[in-house]
Amino acid sequence: MAAEGGGGDGGDGGRGGRRLPPHSPSGLVLQTVEMHTGGEPLRIIPRLEAAEAAAAGGLSLLSLRREVASTQDHVRRALVHEPRGHAGMYGAVVVRGGAAAGGAHLAALFLHGAGYSAMCGHAVLALGRFALDYGLVASPSCPETAVRLHCPCGPVTAFVPWDGWRSGNPVRFHSVPAFAAATDLAIDVPGHGKVVVDISYGGTFYAFLSAEQLGLDVCSSKTRDLVNAASAVTEAVKKQFKLHHPESEDLAFLYGTILTDGKDAFSEEPTTNICVFADEQVDRSPTGSGVTARIALQYHKGLIQLNQTRTFRSSTTGSLFTGKAVKEAKFGDYNAVVVEVSGEAFYTGTATFTIEEEDPLKYGFFFK
Repeated sequence: MAAEGGGGDGGDGGRGGRRLPPHSPSGLVLQTVEMHTGGEPLRIIPRLEAAEAAAAGGLSLLSLRREVASTQDHVRRALVHEPRGHAGMYGAVVVRGGAAAGGAHLAALFLHGAGYSAMCGHAVLALGRFALDYGLVASPSCPETAVRLHCPCGPVTAFVPWDGWRSGNPVRFHSVPAFAAATDLAIDVPGHGKVVVDISYGGTFYAFLSAEQLGLDVCSSKTRDLVNAASAVTEAVKKQFKLHHPESEDLAFLYGTILTDGKDAFSEEPTTNICVFADEQVDRSPTGSGVTARIALQYHKGLIQLNQTRTFRSSTTGSLFTGKAVKEAKFGDYNAVVVEVSGEAFYTGTATFTIEEEDPLKYGFFFK
């Protein structure tokens, strides 16, 4: 399934019955597979020739992420921004070959409205199914197949149901080592005063606090009010606390803030949260990497034990993920845990996107 190419006649010499609409011979033709996990979209680019060529040169995945951001960012903007995408769109570039090192079946670059992420749990759940259904795993096994993915944050394994013909749900994955980076950190948030936040890592860093500290309710407050408050917390933490990652400073950035209902002690009942990441983008799912980070935080605080499963609900869609710490690990100087996250991913279709060079908005626009 090619993701790039030309051919302005749609394959029929310009006559009627063309398979593609008119587009520039030198322009992009981008083919995608469309999925969602818990309501959060995933636009999969099965092949991006420029990324594969760069990967063939021996670049690490983090270096490839920088290279794609520098030379191929028009692809992200064209597919994630309007008019082809929207403010909540999310994407993934599948990379095979050199970037999928260490026995991985595939590598992935994660795309959002403002740039590129280091980890995306909802995407991993969807890509697990995609890898089986699109032949990236040579011999899937019943009733479940392990799919090894190389993410910018490190290796992640998805476990995908397989009936011999197609993949199924629920899908689960085991995370990179996750850890609490800071707890009970006092932060001065303009417009809200002093709040107390925790910072935890689940493949990327998040700030956590109850919405109540900001005078809000994660279940009933207006989404715009939650987004504004969470974004203010993110900006305040960035200015007042320096993050450190044990392996790469490329990963030492705060991805967003997750507002919770404050129910951190173990319970059989779901706990609700909303994740606001990147440039005020709202996750429609419970956030896979956020669940990972929140489980690590609860384990660090002694609120849960190994293999105690918690259920997490998205305040935007009501969709559910589960998470549990499955084993302890050491990550640099941090006491960490490997977290298992489970959720459901579904196909919604396929698409072919074309570009006309004379279109002044050919690479999209960002509207908030």
